[in-house]
Amino acid sequence: MRSLLIRGGRVVDPSQGLDAVRDVLVRDGRLAQIAEHIEAGDAITIDASNAFVAPGFIDMHVHLREPGQTQKESIASGSAAAVAGGFTAVACMPNTEPALDSPALIAEVLRLANVAHLARVYPIGAITRGRNGQELAPYWRLRDAGAVAFSDDGSPVANPRVLRQAALYARDVPGAFISHCEDAQLKGEGVMNEGAQSMHLGLAGSPGLAEDVQVARDVLIAGDTGKLFHIAHLSTAMSVELIKFGRARGIALSCEVTPHHLQLHDDCFASFRADGKVNPPLRVEQDAAALREAVRDGTIDAFASDHAPHTLEDKAQLLSEAAVGFSGLEIAIGAYAKAIPDLPAARFVELLSCNPARILGVGGGSLRPGSPADITIFADREWRVSAASFYSRGRNTPFDGAVLPRRALVTVVAGEIAMSDGRVSPRAMLG
Repeated sequence: MRSLLIRGGRVVDPSQGLDAVRDVLVRDGRLAQIAEHIEAGDAITIDASNAFVAPGFIDMHVHLREPGQTQKESIASGSAAAVAGGFTAVACMPNTEPALDSPALIAEVLRLANVAHLARVYPIGAITRGRNGQELAPYWRLRDAGAVAFSDDGSPVANPRVLRQAALYARDVPGAFISHCEDAQLKGEGVMNEGAQSMHLGLAGSPGLAEDVQVARDVLIAGDTGKLFHIAHLSTAMSVELIKFGRARGIALSCEVTPHHLQLHDDCFASFRADGKVNPPLRVEQDAAALREAVRDGTIDAFASDHAPHTLEDKAQLLSEAAVGFSGLEIAIGAYAKAIPDLPAARFVELLSCNPARILGVGGGSLRPGSPADITIFADREWRVSAASFYSRGRNTPFDGAVLPRRALVTVVAGEIAMSDGRVSPRAMLG
């Protein structure tokens, strides 16, 4: 394996309190040295001047669709989308067909990720078998097979008694419970946020209360059981307050926010297009503003894209029938920077690297010598989103055509260049 020398970049590593122009040397897949000037004549040199060099970014909430829905995405194509977007690792949700509720399926995800040989892939096991909300999954066996967390994402565990039993049973199993907080009965047939826009368009709305009620429930269950809960894709101002409520009482909680909930609103449905249809739905500016402030004040722990690819046919339906979700890996870095342009670089890296690694309990999140050489190089350079050129099989996003202010330039995984200047390594196996 050739050595890499990353020269002259602004190295931002909150784990070391480092924010300075430095050279970075990689040998044998690990960080070897960070210094003001390094000579390594045998190394491949990457010019990082006028760019940031950070511990590899980790997206802790993606849907890779395999097994069962490879027309939407495969582990290989999703891994290619990840490194194209600047992510060295992703954690994949279990709402596949079948759900990731057995050690054999967890092992198969890891095998396919190894074959793709691009981003690291961390499987998330189901909380209940088949994600049916009834029978508990075998947590220790899933963990031993490689699951890093547990979730029924795509839907909540509706029965609070089942969720409490699961949390008590898994209390000593490493790995957070990741909660999709959306009360199905309160949501009803809602296809967008309930409010002035849904009334104007004559569309069924889902109230913010559908999220708030379940966030409150899961915060209290976390406190009762002692299990670490991670609340996924916050979308309301009240959810932020509920996280603060729990933490003030010593409850072990973490939470994430998506790029779309930070800046997009429910007025994107004025043309009745489904590109912005997502769960939880896009809300109003009051909610987005509260989420942005929660990023700034430290309440929100992580950025996560909720990458949820679909075929063009899935989305080209009546709004009431169209699939929920859209692709996010390849726009995330730029969309976060557009949403909060004044966010300090160290906080940006913390949300995308250090904290996801800590919450998931996986390697990464640091450029300390000896650490695995997972590195994201990014820069403040404007670019225009073209969904048609995505590596992901999902070519739908409400950001299509948007001009974003920041993008990934190079993605290094285990010391190897997986993406450079938008081109994914030919080692990608996109079958």
